[in-house]
Amino acid sequence: MSMNHAQSFDGLPEFLAVARRLSVTKAALDLDRSAGSVSQALQRLELRLGTPLFHRTTRKVSLTEAGQALLEKVGPAALAIAAGLEDAAQSAQAPSGTLRLIVERLALPHVIEPVLPTFRLAWPNINVEITVSNRHENFVSEGYDAGISIGSYIAQDMIAVRLCKPYQWAVFGSPAYFKAHGRPQVTGDLTRHECIRFRRPEKGDVYRWEFMENGSTVRIDPLGAVTVNDGELMRSLAVKGVGLIYSSTFHTSRELAAGTLEPVLLDCSPGSDGLFLYFSKAARNQPKLRAFIDLCHRLLAP
Repeated sequence: MSMNHAQSFDGLPEFLAVARRLSVTKAALDLDRSAGSVSQALQRLELRLGTPLFHRTTRKVSLTEAGQALLEKVGPAALAIAAGLEDAAQSAQAPSGTLRLIVERLALPHVIEPVLPTFRLAWPNINVEITVSNRHENFVSEGYDAGISIGSYIAQDMIAVRLCKPYQWAVFGSPAYFKAHGRPQVTGDLTRHECIRFRRPEKGDVYRWEFMENGSTVRIDPLGAVTVNDGELMRSLAVKGVGLIYSSTFHTSRELAAGTLEPVLLDCSPGSDGLFLYFSKAARNQPKLRAFIDLCHRLLAP
């Protein structure tokens, strides 16, 4: 069935909002509409397309196969259109709109807490929405303007801006642990130590410890009875002497300053990393994002 251009976009904003939230009620709140009008717009779209886009039960909304296929086709285009309209609206005026950030929890005290109060004073027209998460794989589809994460976790096609001085990956333990079990001098010594293993929440795999020895990369599957998927818990257990951990001088900065953890095998560190603000090439000219980056450079001086 052919449809004219004016009609072809009918129902798409409602479809995208429900697909993002998987809830008609939440989508209606996002659109500042009634749930009934959102449902009617969806029904008209489904009728026009001749196929259901959502499975609906009293407790749950989920995409059908046709709905998923439509989302994959029109989702990126809708984000590009929204970004284009916002760029056009902002180009002739001061930065405004909503800056949506997805931020690694670790970055809160180092970036968000020092920068955000000044940013709000400098740019009162910009709203800021911050999602705290270590899972950034849906960065584009969920409509974020920028993310803050560890450099080695950022996708290759993103533009990244350094937010802190370089830091090193190493092995860390408590003074009491080292007193009782000694310090590993080379990576081979780790097989004789109790290691706390880290299961990455975003991938589900146990993180392998990476080192540089004699000019080549060495990856070790740590041996230990305890496995966790939370970095804060991992560091806390290491402080209590439960075992050794693989971390960075940035992640453990508080413990290093307090003397509750000490590094070993620093000379085998696989290189320097850091905390970065990252964004897509399409977002780089947004005035609201440029304003945030400029302030980060001024206040954080990496």
